[in-house]
Amino acid sequence: MQRILTAIVLIPLVLVVIFLSPRWPVLLMGVVFVVSALALWEYLGLADAMGAKTPRITVLVCLGILMAAIFMRPDLMAPFTGALALVLLIVCTFRSPVNRVLADTAGSVFGLIYIGLSMSTLYLLSTQDNGPSLLLFLFLAVWSGDVAALYIGRAFGKRRLAPTLSPNKTWEGSIASVVGSVLVTLLLIWVAQQLTAHNVEALFYPGTIAHWIGLAVLVNVGAQLGDLVESAIKRGAGVKDSGHLLPGHGGMLDRIDALLLAAPLLWYAQLAQQSF
Repeated sequence: MQRILTAIVLIPLVLVVIFLSPRWPVLLMGVVFVVSALALWEYLGLADAMGAKTPRITVLVCLGILMAAIFMRPDLMAPFTGALALVLLIVCTFRSPVNRVLADTAGSVFGLIYIGLSMSTLYLLSTQDNGPSLLLFLFLAVWSGDVAALYIGRAFGKRRLAPTLSPNKTWEGSIASVVGSVLVTLLLIWVAQQLTAHNVEALFYPGTIAHWIGLAVLVNVGAQLGDLVESAIKRGAGVKDSGHLLPGHGGMLDRIDALLLAAPLLWYAQLAQQSF
């Protein structure tokens, strides 16, 4: 019940931010920063539990600088990321004991990329011509896949998908997750077509249905891998959840782990489509 109530509160807020993003892009980037900062703080706690002692405040400052830079100059995302990585290396060199410089730097830089850079692609997706439609597609594909995997996996799952990383995940749940993402994508395209037929330009999905089905599969696979990656990190730290911020969902990192690979994959797919 806690899980359902939390979702009932959060999902409408996410949808409002998505559709307000063209008018108020700073609102979207602000929300992305707050969510990323909370998730990054939890991640740094996990890194510290595995033997590092990361400069948490410095890493959060670097996150803010990175996202501000991407908001103002998206074309300079890579140079700013590299520069901030070097800053963290220098900070850790003078702050940490010599036997921990590598671990502290690695944990800090990876957190900036894993969470900061990945979450920034949500803003980059919003800047596309059909930005809100892309974000809605991304979130619904991830959410529907998660729900399908949860219930089908519990009811029919027998064969373990990755027992050393996440013992409860099954191949049956994984396949159901892909099907769930594809079905919600088809529904989304149909809704967009119906709205367009009534002269409501709220959703826009250009291209063939096969193209969007392919993207749905790509996003779903990315989401499942993102979940497994975070499970591996948590197991390494010896914890079940990254935190307790969201009732029924664990920490913020637990809630966005799927997006951390799904969002960049969708962004790279958009870049590839524009380049070829």
